[in-house]
Amino acid sequence: MRVELPESFEKRMQEMLGDEYESYIESYDNPRQYGLRINPMKITEEELAEGSGFSLDPIPWTKTGYFYKEEDQPARHPYYSAGLYYLQEPSAMTPASRLKVQPGERVLDLCAAPGGKATELGAALQGEGLLVANDINTARAKALLRNLELFGISNSFVTNEPPHVLAERFPEFFHKIMVDAPCSGEGMFRKNPAVADSWKEKGPEYFSKLQREIIVQAADMLLPGGMMFYSTCTFSPLENEKTITHLLKERPDMEVVPMEDYENFAEGLTSYKDEAFDESCKLCRRIWPHKMSGEGHFMALLHKKSGAEQEIKSDEQDSVMQNINYLQAENSKESGLNRTFHMNQEANTSEILNRDKKENTIKYQQDAEPVFDRKNIEISQKSDEKASKKSKKAKKKQQTETLSSVWWEKCKSLSKEQKAAAEDFFAHVNIAYDVGRIDVRGDNLYYLPEPQYDGRGLHFLRNGLFMGEFKKKRFEPSQPFALVLRAQDFDQVLDFPADDERLQRYLRGETLDVSDLINGEKKRKGWQLVMAAGHPLGFGKLVNNNLKNKYPAGWRK
Repeated sequence: MRVELPESFEKRMQEMLGDEYESYIESYDNPRQYGLRINPMKITEEELAEGSGFSLDPIPWTKTGYFYKEEDQPARHPYYSAGLYYLQEPSAMTPASRLKVQPGERVLDLCAAPGGKATELGAALQGEGLLVANDINTARAKALLRNLELFGISNSFVTNEPPHVLAERFPEFFHKIMVDAPCSGEGMFRKNPAVADSWKEKGPEYFSKLQREIIVQAADMLLPGGMMFYSTCTFSPLENEKTITHLLKERPDMEVVPMEDYENFAEGLTSYKDEAFDESCKLCRRIWPHKMSGEGHFMALLHKKSGAEQEIKSDEQDSVMQNINYLQAENSKESGLNRTFHMNQEANTSEILNRDKKENTIKYQQDAEPVFDRKNIEISQKSDEKASKKSKKAKKKQQTETLSSVWWEKCKSLSKEQKAAAEDFFAHVNIAYDVGRIDVRGDNLYYLPEPQYDGRGLHFLRNGLFMGEFKKKRFEPSQPFALVLRAQDFDQVLDFPADDERLQRYLRGETLDVSDLINGEKKRKGWQLVMAAGHPLGFGKLVNNNLKNKYPAGWRK
């Protein structure tokens, strides 16, 4: 049954689309499209298709997205619980893919819940740099944290603050910012008819005020030379092109720049009825459901000019943008595939809020001015390469310590029994750590993100990876810690075939008979990493031939 659309909405869409309006209305009768986006840190398309049996077809406008058939039910597969993919509406996959995040950058997802874009941005960092993922709604922020944990994103700082608070704390701090703004949701009418009813109470006029405040505050957190992406899942020019026009008037150092295009994207509007928008809004892009297999989106890629760039004449902009794109492409080539850690568990802010200033000081260092001359670019790149090699050597030297007895003796807050328990567990972990980032806070153990910053006074759910908890004389590893590991990172694993019915029982919290997997290893006991075809799901404890289930109660299906 077709969605009953608000009368005023239909009238506006007729005015906007003209001859295309009938095609748009007919799209409501098309079957809903289902999409998943793979986690490139954990699996490839080929591995997923082979191991899951899903019927996957590439989504042509994004490299990691795939259509799947409803009957595949990927949410019920163990791979979902291992964080190998994220279920996402196909058009909603586009924004994060156009921001072109590189490893080592500081990235903000300002309106991040439930995590569709944050997980993609975090995966692009490949464990290097920092992701600050924020949502003002506490319940939604908890869902955001859970999805980041599933994906194995440990270099993250998950906050629960209004944008203006973050703007005060992080002036010109981020290289990349995603603003998927709260909106009237017109692109979701077909997917969720209840949104059409909400639209009647809170429509474009209500949300446009919020969007104008948010986008200006976001721009203030962007480094000169940085990139920001603004998106909505609505069609209203008031929430889209007019919001962009407002930003450009309020912040003259911001400009709309071209994004990676797709043949069925539509240009942004430069006018609607009697209202003119900034001419550069034609570089924005719209996704229409009658032109693509998705629900609908508006997108704008924005660049913050440096002082030198602001003096460049408008007729030189094309040349400037070519060089910006060239720099981005070269940076992409140089970025290696370094894997670190990613994530945490339930909100526990009181333990983390009073962090020492010395260990959490943000170094507000602005990036160097962009150089647009090709010769200078090459010189600059060689210099950067040398600096990068030195940095990597220093990191390698620093990250050679395992958490041995020598290190645990430094933890004065732990009892002798706790030190022994931690040493016993980490003897099975085959990973070298930057021990300067290990933080024992009360009974909890954390691995902090690499770039340090002052988080005091902010309401946040997690800072970095929650590794585990000391309980009296025991150490219990966390679920987020399990999800950042690989098979070679832990020397006691129980690897089940993906179709083994025991995996579903494990995800329900049941004790399992695993005698067939331990092959008569009578001396084997203690913590085991439970895996589905080589992909970690969580921990359990082996007692004789039985696996005592340690899958968290809040995660069980």
